[in-house]
Amino acid sequence: MEDCTEKAVERFAEGFNCAQAVLLAFSTPAEIDPAAAAKLVSGLGGGLGRQGDVCGAVTGAILVLGLRYGAALAGDKVAKENSYRLVREFTARFQERHGAILCRELLGCDIGTPDGLAQAKERSLFGTRCPMLVRTAAEILEQML
Repeated sequence: MEDCTEKAVERFAEGFNCAQAVLLAFSTPAEIDPAAAAKLVSGLGGGLGRQGDVCGAVTGAILVLGLRYGAALAGDKVAKENSYRLVREFTARFQERHGAILCRELLGCDIGTPDGLAQAKERSLFGTRCPMLVRTAAEILEQML
């Protein structure tokens, strides 16, 4: 089996945003078309459209959990509760390692503002901190799947 963690980091290095990188590394064409997946989550990078909210690596991971374990039928309460439990487990594990799930807290600046975005670029956070966050999300997912 290909190492999904390394694949996620590679996708991020190729230019995909953090959410895209995680989803593309862990989804198969049988689950979701890669081009559709990339388009679907294209707005989630940078904490939901570069607003500094929930980290895209986290949202990408949550989408992977949904693909694998989510409810496909409206009345499937067991799958729904299981997916909620898995999301809580994932976010708790991510927070345990990084202290937060919000992009602005993880980066130490609010990329949703012009000053914060400039600061992130000056500190090369998108090339240093973000790949580490993608790696963490992928490592946790590999353990959970």
